[in-house]
Amino acid sequence: MEKDAPLMLEWMHDTEVQSGFKKNMLEASLEDALKFIQDAHGNDRLKREGQSLHFAIANEEDEYLGTISLKNIDIKNKTAEFAIATRRKAHGTGVAFQATKLLLKKAFEEYDLRRVYLSVYSNNENAITLYENCGFRFEGEFREHFVIDGKPVNWKWYGILRDEFQYQL
Repeated sequence: MEKDAPLMLEWMHDTEVQSGFKKNMLEASLEDALKFIQDAHGNDRLKREGQSLHFAIANEEDEYLGTISLKNIDIKNKTAEFAIATRRKAHGTGVAFQATKLLLKKAFEEYDLRRVYLSVYSNNENAITLYENCGFRFEGEFREHFVIDGKPVNWKWYGILRDEFQYQL
């Protein structure tokens, strides 16, 4: 919803949150956030190859806490890339775990995907813990793939197959 745009900008402009992302969103504007929300609104059905589906994460009071996505959906091969970004307020609350489990359930049951995968900086220990707790399995690593603060960082790949997924909150 459009009311969520300022809260979306909160995580986009948070340097600690952004340190875990390859794409730099520190310069994103309110208009950028509004356009993203408008493009994602009502777009929860698979329609075309390469499509991305984005969902808001909210608490019981309907306060926006983050965005969770299935990106680069490959309809033929039944795969999609997973992504999640949350406001600092949501960190450590279990919200990201619950949202991830719900989105994986939707991916495998509603969208009939076979595999969901993700990539993450090897030094993003909190994200890696989340992914592993949700059932993603380590699949490989690109060594010294990025340079962050002048130091080479590895890029890890994780995936989960439909028959490996267990929906338990």
